[in-house]
Amino acid sequence: MRFTYAETMTDPSYYLALAKAAEEAGYTSMAVADSVAYPKESDAKYPYTPDGNRDFLEDKPFVEAFVLSAAMAAVTTTLRFTPFVLKLPIRPPVLVAKQAASVAALSGNRFGLGVGISPWPDDFEIMGVPFDKRGARMDECIDIVRGLSAGGYFEYHGQFYDIPPIKISPVPTEPVPILIGGHSRPALRRAAQRGDGWMHAGGDGAELDRLLGELDTLRAEYGTRKDFEVHVISLDGFTVDGIKRLEDKGVTDVIVGFRLPYTTEQDTEPLETKIANLSRFAEKVIARVNG
Repeated sequence: MRFTYAETMTDPSYYLALAKAAEEAGYTSMAVADSVAYPKESDAKYPYTPDGNRDFLEDKPFVEAFVLSAAMAAVTTTLRFTPFVLKLPIRPPVLVAKQAASVAALSGNRFGLGVGISPWPDDFEIMGVPFDKRGARMDECIDIVRGLSAGGYFEYHGQFYDIPPIKISPVPTEPVPILIGGHSRPALRRAAQRGDGWMHAGGDGAELDRLLGELDTLRAEYGTRKDFEVHVISLDGFTVDGIKRLEDKGVTDVIVGFRLPYTTEQDTEPLETKIANLSRFAEKVIARVNG
């Protein structure tokens, strides 16, 4: 089992120290949150809180995902970094390919690109991208990012993007894994059909079992690669026995965090406490599972 440490909306000056501590403790990767801007007025709902409220995001610090990944990669040697998840279709896919390939090349293939569709029309509006047909746009973006980041000349002629033969340099020596986030049927299908893995955003155990079962069915339908990554957030991830249960269900990566982020208050937890929490989990669980 691989373990991902998640910490977000915290003091930006903490991240480099947290990355070094996570690597030393034995984590495989670190999740990197993505948010472009917070609208003053919006009717949109957040899909992963019970009441859809997203006030907890206001005034919270989000360092740009590629910048933060590169900075943390520069002070580590083995830790992997994965946006969780980058709102892909609001961005120009050629630029995303350039950014992802650059971080992966500089870090020695330690970057996995977690992507999803923003649930908020606001994100599309402020980036000048139509909200309509966002799923089909997402599919084209994935194809373009994968094609360009692989190296060599690549061209694309789709419904939304028309790209002449171009190439980017540098590119990493291994493909950038593209991991698809989301719980909807289209998101699961997209992961099975186009992704190198799937990223779960949390929820109860019964819901996770349903999603994993649906994903397995779709993977069988599309002949998904055997090294497909399955990243989940689960209470089972906090015990050795629970990890065994997740492994039996095909989970490859467990995402763990030690602070509830869905609160309007600013994070005042000291850096020393964060490091102590991630280190304690590593001693009690990671070492016993992988030791």
